Amino acid sequence: MDDRTDTRLRVLAADEDREALDQTARLLGDLGHEVTACAVSIGEAAAQIAADDPDLAVVVLHDDEQHALDLIDEISEYASGPVIALMDRDDPEFVTAAAERGLDAVARPESGDAVQSAIELALRRHAERRQLAEQVDQLESALERRATIERAKGILMERHGIGEREAFERLRSHARSHNQTVVSVANAVSEGHELLRRDAG
Repeated sequence: MDDRTDTRLRVLAADEDREALDQTARLLGDLGHEVTACAVSIGEAAAQIAADDPDLAVVVLHDDEQHALDLIDEISEYASGPVIALMDRDDPEFVTAAAERGLDAVARPESGDAVQSAIELALRRHAERRQLAEQVDQLESALERRATIERAKGILMERHGIGEREAFERLRSHARSHNQTVVSVANAVSEGHELLRRDAG
């Protein structure tokens, strides 16, 4: 199965060597992408992201590893797209440190196919990470809703001397009759609003 995308990506290229940025732009252009912004300093990267949030950021590693790490850190913090690094040598320590700062993939700049593969990998990882974050948010929201309902049930059980099932039925009945959700009714109960008299059926 071919996972390659035909999408033309808007790319931020970041490199400590300003002259080398032209070479990176040509490489990405040959792959069908457009370098819409270039950055050498951390400040330039932040400004370019604020001006035009790119689909992808490419950081090129030369001699100054800390500068590259700072670029990756800044870009990952503020850009909505993934980040890849182009490096002409094997450096596991750098890759590990960069991954901790948000790097999604690495590739050697001399191979267009390798760069494109890294782009595809970065896009997949980024999408998976966003999906996981959404799932976590949904789970946390569901747990919060359940906790709210459980609190309200406990209040009603204590207030009216009723069982758990009846407490929930009162919440649900009130929600239906007032065109509300059970959670909104439970919130009102938890906040101390007068609700559901003892003789409510």
